[in-house]
Amino acid sequence: MQPLLSVITIVYNNVRDIERTMCSVLNQTYPRIEYILIDGASTDGTLEVINRYKEELAVVVSEKDKGIYDAMNKGLALATGDYVLFMNSGDEIYAPDTVEQVFNSSPDADIYYGETEMYNQNWESLGQRRHQAPEIFNWKSFKYGMNVSHQAIYIKRSLCEPYDLQYHYSADVDWIIRAAKKSKKIVNTHLYVAKYLVGGVSKQKHLASLKERFRIFTKYYGVIPNLINHGVIALNLGKYFVKHRRTND
Repeated sequence: MQPLLSVITIVYNNVRDIERTMCSVLNQTYPRIEYILIDGASTDGTLEVINRYKEELAVVVSEKDKGIYDAMNKGLALATGDYVLFMNSGDEIYAPDTVEQVFNSSPDADIYYGETEMYNQNWESLGQRRHQAPEIFNWKSFKYGMNVSHQAIYIKRSLCEPYDLQYHYSADVDWIIRAAKKSKKIVNTHLYVAKYLVGGVSKQKHLASLKERFRIFTKYYGVIPNLINHGVIALNLGKYFVKHRRTND
C-alpha cells in the first residue's frame, strides 16, 4: 500500500495566502494525504476560507498557541501518516504531481528531500535558493547553512520528535538534524518539491534567528568547527550577493 502522508499547515491571520497553499495540497494527484490545518485563532477571515474546504480536511484546529513551533507540535501530535510534511501558509507544494513523484523516486526512505523555488510577496519567482540541496544529505549537511528547506523535506513520522520550544525562530533546523541523525535511508528526489514565500517569521526576526542557528550548529558540530564554517558561510553569502544583489535564503 502507498504510504499515507500527513501534510500540516499552520496559519495565523493570512487570508491573502492560505487558499493558495491549501489548493496546492488538495489538488495533488497522490491519493493518500491527510491534511491538517492548525490556525492560531485568526481574526481576518482566514478561518472562513479554511472552513470552505472543511470536508476535504482531516483535522482543523483554531485556537491560541504559544508560537509557530507550538502550533507545529499540535499538528505533529494529531498526525497519523507514515510521513510528515510541513507546508506553512504562503508556501506551496511545487506541482500537482509532486507528492506522487516524491514517493515514486524510491521505496521506503526515512527522509525524502528536494529543491525549493523562492517567491516574493507578489508571487514572482526569485529562482532557486542560494543554499542548493546537496547531492547527499545527512545530519552534518547543515554545517554551511540550511541547504534543505523545511517545506522540501518529507520525514518518516516514527523519526519525528516534538520541536524544541526553547528555540523561537530556528527550531526547524534542530528538528531536521535530530531526525536525520536517526535516519538510515535519505533520498534525494532531484526534484523541485516546494515553493517558498520569502518574508516569514525567521526573516522578520533575522538576527535572532541567526543567533539561534549558531547555537544549534554549535551544539551539533562544536564551537571551533562552527566558527570556521560560519567564515565559509559569510564568504559564500558575499559572493552570491555581489553576483545576484540578493541573498535568496
